[in-house]
Amino acid sequence: MEDEKTKKKPKLEFRATWREITKKQKPLMVAMLALAVMSAVLLVFTLFTLRPQNTVVIVGYGDVYGEIAGLSGGYRRDSWMNMLAFPLLAVIFGVVHNFLTLRIYKKYGRDLALTFVGMTMLLVVATVVVILRLTGEW
Repeated sequence: MEDEKTKKKPKLEFRATWREITKKQKPLMVAMLALAVMSAVLLVFTLFTLRPQNTVVIVGYGDVYGEIAGLSGGYRRDSWMNMLAFPLLAVIFGVVHNFLTLRIYKKYGRDLALTFVGMTMLLVVATVVVILRLTGEW
């Protein structure tokens, strides 16, 4: 019975990992902070593009969907509530992916963590491009 109490799983030490990154891995720290800033900008941008006053907005685009439905251009219209997926993505990219980066750094090292942050930054840029296309700004 005492062995079970002493064999507790180790806690996730995000704070200690962050301290290690700030002291030893400056490029990773800068990349993580840049990702947080990019995600915050994406969050603000997506909240401004929600347009809840409209009952129907363009929420997606796909050539295959347009051909099947017989619509020109493949734009999908639906309730503005479906656009809440974009602010949710911004929060996931900014918060969850930074915590995942800490875990990746602890398990696999700096190079893979930097690659993960870089890929997430590309996803943030791709999300901005998609929103701009859906709102007709670009």
